[in-house]
Amino acid sequence: MGPMTPLSVLDLSPILQGGDAGQSLRNTLDLAQHAEALGYNRYWLAEHHNMRGVASAATSVVIAHVAAGTRTIRVGAGGVMLPNHAPLVIAEQFGTLAALHPGRIDLGVGRAPGTDQLTARALRRTLSGDVDQFPQDVLELLHYFEPAQPNQAVRAVPGEGTRVPVWILGSSLFGAQLAAALGLPFAFASHFAPAQMMQAIGLYRAQFQPSAYGDTPYVMLGLNIVAAPTDEEARFLFTSLQQAFVNLRTGQPGPLPPPVEGYGERLDPMAQAGLASALSQAIIGSPDTVRMGLAEFVGRTGADELMVTSQIFDHAARRRSFQIAAEARDDLGRVAA
Repeated sequence: MGPMTPLSVLDLSPILQGGDAGQSLRNTLDLAQHAEALGYNRYWLAEHHNMRGVASAATSVVIAHVAAGTRTIRVGAGGVMLPNHAPLVIAEQFGTLAALHPGRIDLGVGRAPGTDQLTARALRRTLSGDVDQFPQDVLELLHYFEPAQPNQAVRAVPGEGTRVPVWILGSSLFGAQLAAALGLPFAFASHFAPAQMMQAIGLYRAQFQPSAYGDTPYVMLGLNIVAAPTDEEARFLFTSLQQAFVNLRTGQPGPLPPPVEGYGERLDPMAQAGLASALSQAIIGSPDTVRMGLAEFVGRTGADELMVTSQIFDHAARRRSFQIAAEARDDLGRVAA
């Protein structure tokens, strides 16, 4: 792992079993302040709807809360699901955030609805927000962040001239190709959909067209890290995410459950295989395990940046996990230097 590979945070603002959204959002700000002190590069929040385990549905509102409570860390969306919104509305929201926190706001956009069809209809009233329109929607969004043209009829105020950095999020080859064609940075959802990770990275780098937004390809990869003083404790803490995943896949998503001893061993082989593939890009263990895992993952992928996510039930253990990951990064940086 190069001394310069930055670590960032992806926070789904988990609502805990027995907890509520207020607690989750307070935990989110606390974790963001902790991550800032530990030298994390950015803190991203994700848009999901009708999910009893996620408190970040109104993503731009949560970003405002986090950015106001921090000073230096970049804050952004990982991501906004663009089919749910008119690009102008998102340009105004993120233009407002950029006006309040200049130089600190990122906008990652994805083309999944982040929810089911029924909820998508409730969000938009119509389903004309079409995933097939995604490339045009991205271009429209980029246009609103540019300085206004003479006689431009529709302007994003706030927004115009802010050049808020736009990232393409992807879990397949489509996002990689779009990011490459537009010359935008690319974030891949390897933390839950790793199957096409290496292919997507290769395609993006090979097809990248230099643009006003960047001369060279820039890849950020999602990575589950659950770090604890021992491998055993880390594996125990990881069972919360395993349960949440199985619940989601069996159509029963809910709040993040507390960890359970031996959860993985009790699953049937099909469920075990599904978990193993979805969460194959995960580093679960002690400081030594995390150090080795980070070096291996960056060596294999050549990632420019890692976006760490840690769905841990106990907030103190979650804070500690991010601290261990940051220390592992610093140790590897010293070795490389």
